[in-house]
Amino acid sequence: MTGRKVFMNFEVTDTSHTLADYKARGGYQAIAKALREMQPEEVTKEVLASGILGHGGAAFPAGRKWGVIKLNDGQPHYLCMNADEGEPGTFKDRWLLEHTPHLLLEGMLLGSYALQGRHSFIYIRGEFDLAYHRLADALEEAYAAGLFGENILGSNFSCDLVIYRGAGSYVCGEASAMLTSLEGKKGYPRNRPPRLTVQGLYQKPTVVNNVETIANVPFIVNNGSAAFKAIGTPKSPGTSLVSVSGHINTPGVYEVEYGYPFAEFLANECGGMLGGKALKCVIPGGISTKVLTAADIMPLTYDHHSFVDAGSQVGSQGMIVVAEGTCMVRMLQVMMRFYHHESCGQCTPCREGMGWLEKISTRIVQGGGAPSDIDRLYQISNANDGTTICGLGDAAGYATVGILDKYRHEFEYYIEHKRSMYDGRLEVLTDD
Repeated sequence: MTGRKVFMNFEVTDTSHTLADYKARGGYQAIAKALREMQPEEVTKEVLASGILGHGGAAFPAGRKWGVIKLNDGQPHYLCMNADEGEPGTFKDRWLLEHTPHLLLEGMLLGSYALQGRHSFIYIRGEFDLAYHRLADALEEAYAAGLFGENILGSNFSCDLVIYRGAGSYVCGEASAMLTSLEGKKGYPRNRPPRLTVQGLYQKPTVVNNVETIANVPFIVNNGSAAFKAIGTPKSPGTSLVSVSGHINTPGVYEVEYGYPFAEFLANECGGMLGGKALKCVIPGGISTKVLTAADIMPLTYDHHSFVDAGSQVGSQGMIVVAEGTCMVRMLQVMMRFYHHESCGQCTPCREGMGWLEKISTRIVQGGGAPSDIDRLYQISNANDGTTICGLGDAAGYATVGILDKYRHEFEYYIEHKRSMYDGRLEVLTDD
């Protein structure tokens, strides 16, 4: 068991995503409580007191982001849910969107009430077809039940919500690019400052939260911040949905209470290593986070500070487990192909740097690498760090440097012998 649950505490059935089933398990009681008993500022204070960290990758305290909005500034305020889950290996938000869409709608209502937002938005990845339709159906049910629109539940609070389907561009998962896309323009990231909480959607104060972050809010309002902080660790309160894939026997999405030992997670929930192979390394939070070797990660517990202290991050909570016998040179090449393809091209260091990272890694894989290529990969990665508008250039550099730091010897062998130590394998070979 991975500890206490906040989300995966009900049986998934053919109807568990509907309004009737959500209400039967206590749904929409939090918004009723907030509208009846709490001022908007009190909702924000409760979220701040809970200590919840954002679940989109940056782990910024959600309550601090909400608290920046000045309710009496005379401007419209917008709340946007970032459901453009595109980080490779990350598919945990999709579980919430498909299985409990009303939980997300209730979280959006609570957030919009706290921010006094009349209109709110959900930006969902275009490829998430089932998730989109379930979310759209849920919103229709909610409107019919008087949970959106004018004077919600007989209060003075009114809110409308728009679901917007993206076109599958990775960079639109970046908050400012997402807002630009929402405005109907090409999804280019924006320079900051000003922060989005000052000038966001339509140049108005805007809060962007990840799906799972919003999904926690009904629990916090219903049960109080103290109950939420009692779960997890003091510095990483609550739980985390982890999407885990790679060389394991039971890939999937699991809810983990922060502080759960990784070794137990690998043995129990992941079902151990595929084919009985030894663990080589783990990419802990999407490919933008630095790789951790088996020796690095096996003693750790699953929480933000534990992973940061080890040199990586929980990130987007998309974990990729890698077995011994995997070629890390080939893995880097695949990752750089992705980054190069997804660069929006706005910033020169990213546009050109991604191209060079892919070209050099491909040259090594094809047997044409030179000893100087390793240092060149480092140079390009470091040159991208902090020189682009969004974090995509940084992320590609982190991934490259992380792999080179841990597995430089594989690159040196590949260049010297013009072949891989592991025949370029990314799959696990079993004895069957």
